[in-house]
Amino acid sequence: MKTETIAGMNRTGMDMSPIDAKEVVAGATVMPPSSAGDESAIANLLAHYARRDERVGTMPPPGTLKGAVKAAVQALKGEAPLVLLDKLGERLAFERAGSRLWKGVLAKLDALGSFEGGPTREEVERIYQDEAAHFLLVATMIRRLGADPTAETPLADVHGVASCGLIQVVTDPRTNVADALEAMLVAELTDNDAWDVLIELVQGLGDAQIVAQFQEARAAEARHLSLVRAWVKASVLARAHGDGRSMGMPAS
Repeated sequence: MKTETIAGMNRTGMDMSPIDAKEVVAGATVMPPSSAGDESAIANLLAHYARRDERVGTMPPPGTLKGAVKAAVQALKGEAPLVLLDKLGERLAFERAGSRLWKGVLAKLDALGSFEGGPTREEVERIYQDEAAHFLLVATMIRRLGADPTAETPLADVHGVASCGLIQVVTDPRTNVADALEAMLVAELTDNDAWDVLIELVQGLGDAQIVAQFQEARAAEARHLSLVRAWVKASVLARAHGDGRSMGMPAS
């Protein structure tokens, strides 16, 4: 896979056409804004809709009587079971998306190969397996609490929308392995912070085994982040050499 950055036919900048650039500037001074005022009108409109009672979504009721009992018990203990279930739903959606994203990276790696200092197939496959295992761990936890892991919680919805750009980068046929890893760095940074919060919530259940399983998942995510950081750095440095050479040798 070649990682060098090359000059091409990019004509998006105004400097590519100084004559047209002057006309664009002149046109901006001649044509008045479509409305009077500044950005405060947009801010007021956003504030108006934000104050409405409608939210992204709601938490589903427990799917079983057992779940209802567990939720009630936790509420009596002073815990917030719906907050925990919402965060678990978020992790479930993110880990599912993460496993699919890493499958996409794996497909690009198989097609294009790696680069010096980049990932091996075995390393990417291991991360994919970890993400899939974390998905199953969270789904099992949701079931243990008597909730339905197939329900999409509000935070799952929010994170699903937020990660759409990552999916587009990884699946874009024009991007290479290095580009996909840039997107995965964003995903892994989010993943690590989210597990920290989730572990703190899970500790309120008083179940040492569950806490240990979640801490193990967090440790795996930390390893993922360390690897991706190193791969992204290696790809940038490879491009920075600027000698047009191919970085197609698989990493050892």
